[in-house]
Amino acid sequence: MTQLSEAIRSIPDFPKKGIVFRDITTLLKDAASLHYAVNLLTKRYENSKIDKIVCVESRGFILGSALAVSLGAGFVPIRKKGKLPAEVISEQYALEYGTDVIEMHMDALRSGERILLHDDLLATGGTMCAAIRLVEKLQAHIVGISFLIELSFLHGRQKLNNYDIYSLIKYDKE
Repeated sequence: MTQLSEAIRSIPDFPKKGIVFRDITTLLKDAASLHYAVNLLTKRYENSKIDKIVCVESRGFILGSALAVSLGAGFVPIRKKGKLPAEVISEQYALEYGTDVIEMHMDALRSGERILLHDDLLATGGTMCAAIRLVEKLQAHIVGISFLIELSFLHGRQKLNNYDIYSLIKYDKE
């Protein structure tokens, strides 16, 4: 996984002082690194009989859609409130200062479908917990949850401990 972590640019003090932003655009523009990341995720889930990849807006869409194609699965976007055109289900979650809402189309999943949730980054786990609640409202089965990056020092994995979590890259400190 060293190849992947070396392909990610770290930007100190973005978006605010004290934060190190992990910029995945440098990994995405490198064909070999992008291919390697998608292949690692594919290998992990190729025998899991995934029906749909459910991804959180917006960077999660990038690897998630490639993974869906690679696994022969459908792709379902979870978006911020007001961005989807048909009937939706919604879930509110806590932010550092306040709350936000994510939504998914009401007809996106069928009961019993095998789902892989994917996002680019696991930080505190709040967004993914809301995504889990959306999937479970539609009675689909979560096979696993994958991330490109996990900021393990923020302990988001602890909120997801009832699920199989897979992260390609882990940062143990900021």
